[in-house]
Amino acid sequence: MWSRLASFLGFARRRAFDAAGGGRRWEGAKGIEALNASILAGATVAARRAGWYARNNPWVASAVQGLVANAIGSGVKPRSMHPDAAVRDRLHALWNRWTDRADAAGLTDFYGLQALALRAMVESGESFARLRFAEADDGPPLAIDIFDREQVPTELHREVGAGARIRAGIEFDALGRRVAYHCFRHRPGDALAPMALDTVRVPAADMLHLFQPLAPGQLRGITWLAPILLRLHELDQYEDAALVKAKVAALFTGFIRDPDGTVAGLNTGSAVNGVLNVGMEPGSLIPLPPGADIQFSDPADPGDYGAFVKNHLRAIAAGLGVPYELVSGDLEGVSYSSIRAGLLEFRRRIEQLQYAVIVFQFCRPVWERFVRLAALSGAIDARAFDRDPAAFLAAEWLPPKWDWVDPLKDARAEIEQIRAGLKSRSQSIAERGYDIEEVDAAIAADRAREERLGLSFDNAVPAGQPAMEGAHA
Repeated sequence: MWSRLASFLGFARRRAFDAAGGGRRWEGAKGIEALNASILAGATVAARRAGWYARNNPWVASAVQGLVANAIGSGVKPRSMHPDAAVRDRLHALWNRWTDRADAAGLTDFYGLQALALRAMVESGESFARLRFAEADDGPPLAIDIFDREQVPTELHREVGAGARIRAGIEFDALGRRVAYHCFRHRPGDALAPMALDTVRVPAADMLHLFQPLAPGQLRGITWLAPILLRLHELDQYEDAALVKAKVAALFTGFIRDPDGTVAGLNTGSAVNGVLNVGMEPGSLIPLPPGADIQFSDPADPGDYGAFVKNHLRAIAAGLGVPYELVSGDLEGVSYSSIRAGLLEFRRRIEQLQYAVIVFQFCRPVWERFVRLAALSGAIDARAFDRDPAAFLAAEWLPPKWDWVDPLKDARAEIEQIRAGLKSRSQSIAERGYDIEEVDAAIAADRAREERLGLSFDNAVPAGQPAMEGAHA
């Protein structure tokens, strides 16, 4: 029996995964440690390097800006799902007034804070926002502070008692739930900030932690540039070498060779400080002393510069999950089909980011706090809210609309889907970032005004396209 078991185990070892094997071919290969250990050991260094490249490298700056512009655009906006239209209108009116004073620093509106938080998450791997009380004459007394990731120290670990503990600046209770964040009042290293490095305990309900989880139990985020930082560094070095080569070649430098030292007397006015200053004009013949020879510099070619850079830019785009064309601005050889296929894949990634991260971690907690404070401040009926809070808190979030690659083809396809019952007008309008109630109200107002003023516009359907029955239903 034991011999058969040993034989089986030996067979199992021989049939192991190549990925877990050993030998010469795996020499130098690395395996990642537990994700939290890796993040706590190197996330800060990686985040600082990523921030430098995001501000100094044009390709990275373009990629980060492209991610933020596509995910946030003019803002991911809420649409109340309350069954009473009057309540919905009241909530939307309060929200629209509040968004302009949402930023505690007064630099932007709520949708600008969305973009700022997402940019920080892409560059640093995570961002933090604190919900705080703010005086308000009308509406909820709410404001938002965006924190730098280094204000929540990754090196802060200690036992709190009764099973509670602090790990990487985050306090957990005995059940493993996040209950608080321990934050510096100012960013470490800020020359204008006080020297005190004591931390403040902020309840988790008041703190928004925005990051994209990569593994179960992950504590902190890692910069999105982590897979490409080394490539970026090498690309910078290569570009420096290619630039120096081009500059040296442009100098057209010549070197006088004097193997036996007989040209030392070359000082008859044609050289100054050892540098030959004879003009090289077309057709000129320059005499040299016996034994002298001139050899011009010919720097080594660093290779096919264009192909090398393009390959690295593709790797950068792949590492960030954005189309190559968005990073480089290079549309050479791009066809309608290829750009459409690339954008469709990119949009799937952006939609996942919007709903699984931005809406869930940032937008929903803000909306919930906004509505609760609106009820407490008397901006909405507190008794109605107390009877059915879920109706007031329910909201649909509308991301910015996607622009069409070919508007005519895409519009016709959309109309056919609505006619066939494959999607509703509400869904189609929501996908464009609009509220169907606002759109229908605007259409009705336009038609009433046209009728009142006696206006008539050509609503003819393009040739070859059948009219859509019930399009205005």
